[in-house]
Amino acid sequence: MSLHRPDALSGRAAIAGIGATEFSKDSGRSELKLAVEAVHTALDDAGLSPGDVDGLVTFTMDTTPEITLAQAAGIGELSFFSRVHYGGGAACATVQQAALAVATGTAEVVVCYRAFNERSGRRFGTGVQERQPSAEGVALGWNLPFGLLTPASWVAMAAQRYLHTYGLTPEAFGHVAVTDRRHAARNPAAYFHGKPITLADHAASRWIVEPLRLLDCCQETDGGQALVVTTPERARDLRRPPALITAAAQGAGRAQEQMTSFYRDDLTGLPEMNVVARQLWRTSGLTPADIDVAILYDHFTPFVLMQLEEFGFCAPGEAADFVAADALPLNTHGGQLGEAYLHGMNGIAEAVRQLRGTSPNQAPDATHVLVTAGTGVPTSGLILSRDGAGAPDSPPTHPSASPPDSPPAHPSASPPDSSPAHPSASPVASSPARPPDGP
Repeated sequence: MSLHRPDALSGRAAIAGIGATEFSKDSGRSELKLAVEAVHTALDDAGLSPGDVDGLVTFTMDTTPEITLAQAAGIGELSFFSRVHYGGGAACATVQQAALAVATGTAEVVVCYRAFNERSGRRFGTGVQERQPSAEGVALGWNLPFGLLTPASWVAMAAQRYLHTYGLTPEAFGHVAVTDRRHAARNPAAYFHGKPITLADHAASRWIVEPLRLLDCCQETDGGQALVVTTPERARDLRRPPALITAAAQGAGRAQEQMTSFYRDDLTGLPEMNVVARQLWRTSGLTPADIDVAILYDHFTPFVLMQLEEFGFCAPGEAADFVAADALPLNTHGGQLGEAYLHGMNGIAEAVRQLRGTSPNQAPDATHVLVTAGTGVPTSGLILSRDGAGAPDSPPTHPSASPPDSPPAHPSASPPDSSPAHPSASPVASSPARPPDGP
């Protein structure tokens, strides 16, 4: 992928299988066992066997090495294995790595996986307790002594600035939480199945780090998720309809750190996600108007709003109203706030379900789905498409989408009084699709 021109990966790989364990707070088994279960389920979903696999990709943060998984899952020889750094930012990049291997013939069937006991074992929400000497540790050293010890505290800094800049209150974040939980309530696999919330519930939840409340923060989950990537030709002969990988990108911004990029000129956006957005639009030839469903990484609600703005679905400061108006199907599995926190891998699986037409919150005629990985860190993204959907013949013309070679859009995006960009969005002054405090 180049920052300046489309790549040649589009349409040369597909997701053919998805599989997950149950999502719980105490799995009662090892992370290796969770990984093996998820991989076997994904292979069965695709109609493949462990012997068909010749490539594996996971996160550097995962405790199950590729060769250990291969032994435990009955996978034989491997011609490709890889890991991606930066926590949740790696999610979509694992699929990109697999697609690159498949497209170049380095491997034919690559499984991406992530498994952890993130509630009963290591809890990321507890923050930094000890750190080995490293360059990353030096960066954190500028913030930890002042009490910024947890991911919530790091995000709160940017969230507070966002509210101040656009004259908003913390209720703006509540729209994301309400939307996610509404979808989770209808998803039998979600931890919060049958448990929607209202804006009043959001406002009544306790403070974690102002302006973030408990319901602005994703849950902690035990579980595993796996995805099978192969060539479109092979995928078409398998058990399920393929989800074509139309575009895949990684991105890191200027002055990038891991969730503590406080020395940038502007804290109200996500420059790393803008890098991803420009590449995805350029390679796919699509625009925000072409996206039928968005699965946006939601470890914290404020960063969902910023992502909508970075991708050009609406102008800076308008994303809360965009979400409140149900202008675009968002996190239809319930997100990490409502379904499970699997470092974004379960969001990719939901995108596949949308394209298959099997989501518990199915969008009508879903053709193109945007998926993003972790924000505040170097990150990644995907556009997945239904087989045979193709891409537009003409260059992107959407008014809010950045031209292919333009600089990042956030600081100079359309003026605040412009209308939401998505074709199904209506001005917030008109009647919203649901009551603002509805489930």
